[in-house]
Amino acid sequence: MCRILLVVGMPVVVLFAVIQAVPYGHNHTNPPVQTEPVWVNQRAHDLAVRACYDCHSNQTVWPWYSYVAPVSWLVQRDVDTGRGKLNFSELNRSAREESERREAGEREEREPMPPWYYTLMHPQARISAADRELIDQSLLASVHLVP
Repeated sequence: MCRILLVVGMPVVVLFAVIQAVPYGHNHTNPPVQTEPVWVNQRAHDLAVRACYDCHSNQTVWPWYSYVAPVSWLVQRDVDTGRGKLNFSELNRSAREESERREAGEREEREPMPPWYYTLMHPQARISAADRELIDQSLLASVHLVP
């Protein structure tokens, strides 16, 4: 039994140690916040910070497991993808932004946010469909507040 554990376990441990050297997943930067939406509803802002900002802003909180491969690869991919699709910290207040916000709302109908696997480790990020709608409506309303 010990021999089997050694034959199977040792390569797993070595592989785990080796994958820590892969550089992807270690770029835990938070660029400066350029602009923020003008939130028309404080509750919507609080919900977005709680459920969305880790992946959709430059204010990501990087938990301990985001430093350990292969989980670090998944976290980095989610943050890179999230910031690329909608970044609350870099909204440019243009017609393009309104289009992106509408698209984000449509995407939400297809892919509920936050993803189920994120809420496993972050139960405070669980929000209802009504909460998601409040966030979407607040973002759309904020477009009309900026000249």
